[in-house]
Amino acid sequence: MSLRGQVNLRIVLTSLLMLLIGGSVAVWQSRGSVNREVASSLNLAAQLIQVNFPQARPGGIDLDTWLPRFISLEQTRHLRIELKQADGGVVKFTADPKPEAADDPPHWFVKLMASDYPSLTQQVITADGTAATLLIAADPMDEIAEAWQESRVFFLSVCGLAGLTFLAANLVFNRAFKAIAVIVKSLQALEQGEYRQKLPVFTAQEFARIAQAINHLTEVLAAAQRENSALAAHSLRIQEEERRRLSQELHDELGQSLTAIKVMAVTLEKPKADRLTISVQISQVCDHLLAVVRSMMRHLHPLALAELGLKAGLEDLLGHWTARHPGLALRLDCPDSLDNLDPAIAIHVYRVVQECLTNTVRHADAGNATVSLDRLPGGGLRVQVSDDGRGFKQAAGSPGFGLLGMRERIKSLGGRFQIDSLPGQGTRVTATIPLP
Repeated sequence: MSLRGQVNLRIVLTSLLMLLIGGSVAVWQSRGSVNREVASSLNLAAQLIQVNFPQARPGGIDLDTWLPRFISLEQTRHLRIELKQADGGVVKFTADPKPEAADDPPHWFVKLMASDYPSLTQQVITADGTAATLLIAADPMDEIAEAWQESRVFFLSVCGLAGLTFLAANLVFNRAFKAIAVIVKSLQALEQGEYRQKLPVFTAQEFARIAQAINHLTEVLAAAQRENSALAAHSLRIQEEERRRLSQELHDELGQSLTAIKVMAVTLEKPKADRLTISVQISQVCDHLLAVVRSMMRHLHPLALAELGLKAGLEDLLGHWTARHPGLALRLDCPDSLDNLDPAIAIHVYRVVQECLTNTVRHADAGNATVSLDRLPGGGLRVQVSDDGRGFKQAAGSPGFGLLGMRERIKSLGGRFQIDSLPGQGTRVTATIPLP
C-alpha cells in the first residue's frame, strides 16, 4: 500500500474509533440522563398523589370534582397515567402515542436507551363507594427523542470533523508527496550515475535537511567518481608506461645480449678463435641477462613474497632499497607469524609498504625509516611506515595518485588508511586491516 493509502486508512480508522468511543460515551450519558428524568417525573407524580389523593378521605373521591387534578398530572412529562375503574373501564389522562415520524429515534437507539422503569399504583375510593386503581407508568420516549437529536448532532459533528481532518491531512500530505517524488527522482538519477542534479531548497525543515544531506552525498559521490576516473586513467597510463619500459628493456638488454651471444657463438666456429676468451665473455653476458631478468621479475612480482612469506618479502624489499640508497637507514619490525598471511592481503600490504618507501626516497629526504607490522588484539593487522623526513602539509584537495592508490588498496580490504604529517616533523602512514 502506498504512503497516501496508509495515511488515509489510519485517518479513517482513527475517525471510526473516535466515533465509536464518543458515541458510546454519549449513549451512556444520555441513558443516565433519561433514567434521571424519568425517576424525577415518577417522584413528582408520587408526591402529587400523596397530596391530592389521600387514601383515607371521608365520603371517598368524587371523580367529577377531582378530574381537573387528574388532568394536571398530564402536564408531568414522561408519564402514562390511567384510572382503572371497578367495572373494567379505563380513563386515560395522557394523549395516545403519536404516529412514527421521520425524525423519531431508530429502534436500535431506543433499545440502547431503554431500561426497566418502575411504575406507581394508588388505590382510590370514589364517592359512590366503588374502588378504582390509579396507574402511573414511565413513558421515556420524549426524553429518548431529545437524546437522539443531541446524539445525532454529535455524530454529525464528529463525521464533519473527521472529513475536515481527512481533507486537511490530504492537503498537507499532497505537498509532502510532491517533495518525496522530487527526492525519489533525484535518488534515481544518483542510481544512474548523474551527480550534477541538485535538489531544491524545501520550505519544510525536515525535507530541507534531507535535501541538504542528499546534495552533500551527491557532491561526495561526484568527487569520488572524479577520483576513481583519474585513478583509472593514471593506472592505465602507468600500465602502458610499464609495458613500454618492459618492451624497451627486452629490446635493449635481452635483444642486444642475445645478439652478442649469437655473434660469439659464430666466432667459436672459426678455427683460430680464442675459445677461452669468448666463453668468458658469453658467461659475463649470461650473468648480466640473469641480473636483468631478476630485476624485471622483482619489479613485476616479488618472488620472495610468494615463496617465503610476507616477512621475507619485506626484508628483500628493504635490502633492495638499502643497496640503492645507502644513506637511508631502514628498520623492519615484523613478527614471523605474518608469513602465513593470506596471499591476497600480503600482496596489498607489500605494495603499500613499497609505495611508502618510494615516497620516502623521492620526497622525504629522510635519514631513517621504520616499517612496523603487528597484530591487533581484536584480530586485525596494523601496518605503519614512518620516517624522520621533511614532512608535508596535508592539503584539503585530492591527494596524489600514490596516496590515492594506497587508500583504495586498504579500502578494498575493508580497512582504514590514515596519514599523519607536518612540515619538519616527518610522516607516518598507518593502515588497519581486518583479518578473517
